[in-house]
Amino acid sequence: MLNILVQKVCTVTMRVCGHCASAGAFFIVLAGLLLALPVAAVASAGTYDGNQSAPAGNEAAHDSETIIHILALGDSLTAGYGLEEADSYPAVLQRKLTESGWPVKVVNAGVSGDTSAGGLARVGWALGAVPEGKVDLVIVGLGANDALRGLPPQALRKNLAGIVEQCLSHGARVLLVGMQAPRNMGADYAQQFDAVYPDLADKYNIALYPFLLEGVALDPDMNLKDGMHPNAEGVKEIVKRLSPAVVKELEKL
Repeated sequence: MLNILVQKVCTVTMRVCGHCASAGAFFIVLAGLLLALPVAAVASAGTYDGNQSAPAGNEAAHDSETIIHILALGDSLTAGYGLEEADSYPAVLQRKLTESGWPVKVVNAGVSGDTSAGGLARVGWALGAVPEGKVDLVIVGLGANDALRGLPPQALRKNLAGIVEQCLSHGARVLLVGMQAPRNMGADYAQQFDAVYPDLADKYNIALYPFLLEGVALDPDMNLKDGMHPNAEGVKEIVKRLSPAVVKELEKL
């Protein structure tokens, strides 16, 4: 069944970004986010689903009063589907930041198969469940599954706006991470979907990282055998590209 779906998806082609040659292959990546079991932490003990006592964090060796808390809210790309917990992007990001001298705890709040609506439903709990109860920065990486399902861009905009507003009300800074719509949904849909992220970043005066899979999508050396999810090397590439944007936010705290 999965092979049939992938074969059908592969027939769709388009330009997605400077590193993505076809929408078909990019759409496969998106398909993986939805086809992954829609539960928290399928393969990573560092994720949660709202039924656990608290999301698991990766603690830096610093006094708790000085620790900077980062919440990574997302789907299977954040959860680290198919990887060990230590190879998920929040865990790799923590190691990179800690090695650079930042006293951080990065909490993996990724749920495989999640949509922006799912993120909105649980963001309040996630913010309150972080150890010590203080979140300094939230990295919001949702929307891939919205695009795959063809959900209205207006709903994506509303859900992400709700997430951003709750994070800001909590006193946290926000780094919004974008995704891109498959062009087989039509030019109007793609234009409306893609515009959501920069529009919200401008509206709320928050930072934007345009595309989480930049430098990783379509590269077989950067993905698992399913061709859908980044492998450990792919995650390292994601963190290498994403971390400067994270550091800029930390410098503003």
